[in-house]
Amino acid sequence: MTRTVSGARVLITGAASGMGRLYAERAVAEGAKAVILWDRDAGALTRAAGILGDRAGEGTLVVPYVVDIADLGAIAQTAQRVRTEVGDPDIVINNAGIVRGAFFWEHDNGADTRPTMQINALAPMYIAREFLPAMMANRGRASRIVNIASAAGMLSNPRMSVYAASKAALIGWGDSLRLELKQQRFGHVKVTTVCPSYISTGMFEGARGPLLTPVMTPEYVVERVWQAMLAGKPMLTMPWTVVLSKVVRGLLPLPLWDVVAGRVFGVYGSMDKFTGRP
Repeated sequence: MTRTVSGARVLITGAASGMGRLYAERAVAEGAKAVILWDRDAGALTRAAGILGDRAGEGTLVVPYVVDIADLGAIAQTAQRVRTEVGDPDIVINNAGIVRGAFFWEHDNGADTRPTMQINALAPMYIAREFLPAMMANRGRASRIVNIASAAGMLSNPRMSVYAASKAALIGWGDSLRLELKQQRFGHVKVTTVCPSYISTGMFEGARGPLLTPVMTPEYVVERVWQAMLAGKPMLTMPWTVVLSKVVRGLLPLPLWDVVAGRVFGVYGSMDKFTGRP
């Protein structure tokens, strides 16, 4: 892929606000052929589409779709509309996600655990399955799938059990898909899995970064993700302390790692004052 997404069709989930909106702004600024916005918040989506449409050049189409990606049927129906009305995307950014910052026994199966797994883990698989065949068939064009996972999927943390499980599933699936595409010689389709620590989007309001791990700005993360996506980088983990923690976790016996993570790095207390979005 070139240094921009000029001429490409880009689909972004959770595109009405936050980092999804920033990805959409970047795609519009670089002259994407189509910027396809998926979100379940109809009002926010309409506002975002209007602003982005005003900024778009003559060759860029901004197309919003109201869709609840927790619903497999809604994904299938909306994907068909996209294929018919816009065309298959060249780039899919699986950005949408939710978090429930609570002890596992405080999760309700229906209201918390099920939607967390549906939105964070299953929806990216369903969405990729809808558009991957066309990506694979078009060998003359570079394609990308970007999965926004989390460092929580690599390192256990209290008050994040279900969220961590959903992101671990996303990491395992995404990197396995990358290997399958490579093995079967579909090298023009690249999968990038993104594993950041805390980002100041409001989603993790009240959480504090562990030792030497500052809460990152959305703008910084989007820039890093965008460059990794264009380059087809398999894995983006940030900041560097996440990589360090993963290495140390692999070297130490579990009881000793618990002491280091809890008392030295402060990982295990990072969600103690979590409030999330009001």
